[in-house]
Amino acid sequence: QVQLVESGGGLVQAGGSLRLSCAASRRTFSSYVVGWFRQAPGKEREFVAAIRWNSDSTYYPDSVKGRFTISRDIAKNTVYLQMNSLKPEDTAVYYCAAQASEYGGLNLFTARSAYDYWGQGTQVTVSS
Repeated sequence: QVQLVESGGGLVQAGGSLRLSCAASRRTFSSYVVGWFRQAPGKEREFVAAIRWNSDSTYYPDSVKGRFTISRDIAKNTVYLQMNSLKPEDTAVYYCAAQASEYGGLNLFTARSAYDYWGQGTQVTVSS
């Protein structure tokens, strides 16, 4: 069982930056894929980024590529999502998710159904 705890959300002006954190309790992220999703009111949960812990490989959709960066800190067993040049349309609840996986392209981890473990979410609000 993996428990995920997100933090770092808040209110920021358009053009600003935020860094979200996802920490795992009870076990390490070794041999896991960790993803970030977001869900705005009335919309489907949307894939934002993924990282394969062991290889440090990453994957992003075009909507955030160049603005968002996913990374990991092995010593802290934490995954980060650095969000720059934020836009009002980035406003959403952001969720961290994890799935045990030894191999496979990260393009296979863009759907909600690809992950077994989820955090509680953290609100990000970008004002115009």
